[in-house]
Amino acid sequence: MKNIIAFLIVVVSFISCETKKDSKALPLNGTWRLISAETTEKDSTFSTFNPKTKMIKIINDTHFAFFNHDLNNGKDSSAVFFGGGGKYTLKDSIYTENLEFFNNRQWENGKFEFTVKIKNDTLTQKGIEKVEKLGIDRTITEKYVREK
Repeated sequence: MKNIIAFLIVVVSFISCETKKDSKALPLNGTWRLISAETTEKDSTFSTFNPKTKMIKIINDTHFAFFNHDLNNGKDSSAVFFGGGGKYTLKDSIYTENLEFFNNRQWENGKFEFTVKIKNDTLTQKGIEKVEKLGIDRTITEKYVREK
């Protein structure tokens, strides 16, 4: 009987350690596909989501990257491809991207702060995009679904 109790204690301890380890993992980690995007400039709000493109964001423990391309394989005038990435920080629900790489080099070294929320498999990020040298100062809201 003592052996069974000792065995159960070991099993419960192992399971609780695994649960703790999993709960420390960043909930942002993974690959996310953009499903909607909205921009507010001054008093105007409009959709910036393009259903003719596909955008994903990949997030690991320290870095993020995003890629967007047209769905026509670049074979006509609607050809689009852009990508970027860098390091990020996450404190509570404040997610800050430090854009180190981007095909439009004028955006590089930008710091963009967002409030993030995750509900089920949906990530929503909202924050300000400001690039003074390009005259950009707008609020964006993006929704992503976790790719499986």
